[in-house]
Amino acid sequence: MGYPFIEIDLEKITANAHLLVNMCNAHNIQIVGVAKAVCADIDVAKAMLAGGVPMLGDSRVQNLRRLRMAGIDVPLLLLRIPMPSEVDEVVQIANCSLVSELSTIRQLSQAAIKVGVIHDVILMVDMGDLREGIMPQKILPLVQQILLLSGVRLQGLGANFACYSGKIPTSGILKRLVALTQQVRDVFALALPIISGGNSAAIDLLMTSGIPAGITQLRIGEGILLGRETLKRNPIPGAYQNPLILHTEIVEVQEKPSVPSGEIAQDAFGNIPVFIDRGIRKRAIAAIGRQDVEIDHLTPIVPGIDILGGSSDHLILDVSDAAEDIAVGSEVCFYLQYGALAHAMVSPYVSRVYKTRNF
Repeated sequence: MGYPFIEIDLEKITANAHLLVNMCNAHNIQIVGVAKAVCADIDVAKAMLAGGVPMLGDSRVQNLRRLRMAGIDVPLLLLRIPMPSEVDEVVQIANCSLVSELSTIRQLSQAAIKVGVIHDVILMVDMGDLREGIMPQKILPLVQQILLLSGVRLQGLGANFACYSGKIPTSGILKRLVALTQQVRDVFALALPIISGGNSAAIDLLMTSGIPAGITQLRIGEGILLGRETLKRNPIPGAYQNPLILHTEIVEVQEKPSVPSGEIAQDAFGNIPVFIDRGIRKRAIAAIGRQDVEIDHLTPIVPGIDILGGSSDHLILDVSDAAEDIAVGSEVCFYLQYGALAHAMVSPYVSRVYKTRNF
């Protein structure tokens, strides 16, 4: 397998999934294992399932289709609000969708009736993140309209946090989501078993016992894949933070000035770089770039290596103080934050190597 590649330790992913499943079970919460950051990698999905995750979720129908074609038969949740143009495929592949638009719910209803299935929906409520979801005051009229439709079944309410605006899910906000769900239950005499209280941003509440009673579902990807909560990226106690490692190869090592000569204009991505004069430094180039990965979301594993920047195909490193000797042909590895992982996993130039596979 050539460079660059992501090494995926499936046993560590299974262990992280098992840890979080047990944490959630203690609060009567079910996990949806979110596979979108790894582009619904089949082996990673199976590793999540081996850890006890009962349901998988992804934002793209194409990824859910890939899971089905691989023989994965657990319930699947479509995380992104369905596009009207894809409703026919949605009801045939996904068991449940997150929804907010009545027109789309009506189309899901028609598509489900056409193929003779019942498609579950979770109505998303905007609790302050300002991404998807209806405003709380509009819930009751919309639920009334949903209940008139055949082919779809309202399973509960959900909310999202910290993905767009960084809105923090507090215990008080989640209690409000529980109260809104209870109001819908009372008004319409519905069971509504699902209150989907967000994503890995809620793990901090989970760890501090601040998550309120009534939340029954969390949609967790980064917590399983990278072993961190997503508000401050603090490690989850007992979880692995390194199930996925990026491996690159060095193609140049030269002593060069730390500041370019001449006038500075925009770089290839429209930015005007700023340089600090540190004199002559030992610089290395790894054969990977912004076309493949979010370089700002990489952390070198070897101490003393600094990421200076990069272009489409080159990652520029200062290796003057590296704890290991770096030469042409050396392997340099990186921990990945979420943005880097999601980007690298969709690059056709980044391969995948599986360290362990026990299923």
